Amino acid sequence: MTWLTDPFSVDFMLRALTGGALAAVLCAVVGTWVLVRGMAFLGEALAHGMLPGVAVATLTGIPAVLGAAVSAGVMVLGVGALRRRARLSYDTSIGLLFVGMLALGVIIVSSSRSFATDVTAILFGDVLAVTRADLGGLALAVAVALVLAAAFHRAFTAAAFDVRKAATLGLRPRLAEVVLIGLVTLAVVASYRAVGTLLVVGLLLAPAAAARAWTRQVGSTMLLAAVIGTVAVAAGLLVSWHAGTAAGASIAAVAVAAVPVSRGLAALVPHQLRGPSPARTPTPAPAPAPAPREGA
Repeated sequence: MTWLTDPFSVDFMLRALTGGALAAVLCAVVGTWVLVRGMAFLGEALAHGMLPGVAVATLTGIPAVLGAAVSAGVMVLGVGALRRRARLSYDTSIGLLFVGMLALGVIIVSSSRSFATDVTAILFGDVLAVTRADLGGLALAVAVALVLAAAFHRAFTAAAFDVRKAATLGLRPRLAEVVLIGLVTLAVVASYRAVGTLLVVGLLLAPAAAARAWTRQVGSTMLLAAVIGTVAVAAGLLVSWHAGTAAGASIAAVAVAAVPVSRGLAALVPHQLRGPSPARTPTPAPAPAPAPREGA
């Protein structure tokens, strides 16, 4: 068992495991709602759209997380502006901003000759270099995500099924959508340090997708996704240690591989032993046929 315990006796590996586990919990909470609401494209676009902000921050010496947050904020505001003023669909607005921000990031990177050594860390992360300050930031992000997810649980759930009914119930679905987009932004920005801008989407989506094979309730999906994500982090770090592969890429690969494995195992388990499916809205009974008129 030394192959399992020895790697985590080193300080930087223990910090990497802690930081990855915190990122897994954060992404599990947010990623569950991303899957429920069909917002995977937004998460991917935000992850790629952070590149110009991170690049500028790296070149100017300011904290990379601040640059990532500013860039993600520009993405979100830009999508909203395109939807309102240009009357474009949601997916079209995200796609345009996604390509534009990614192109801007590549231009910034290509215009600087001293940037080559930093591109890999930006795109794929450097979980082995996570510091105690990074751990504190991730812990704070997890706490904020848990509080907001609990406070807006009813609004998120109602808006996922019927926006008009949510508004009728006074749950303010537009505010709930803004908060949910903010949670996606928080998860992407806070987690990119561990797994980078390209691979954070894997940690955001894969554990939740693997968990959905076993349960359909939001809370239990979040819990199981957090467990799967944490196991993926530990397994990815072990693969990286023993095989000499990139740590962030190894974590993301294990997380993605967990989806077909989980679904394959779930297919072998009787349906009665799996988590309950969500309650379906009862189909209204057909209206009775009108009575025939006299003399007809």
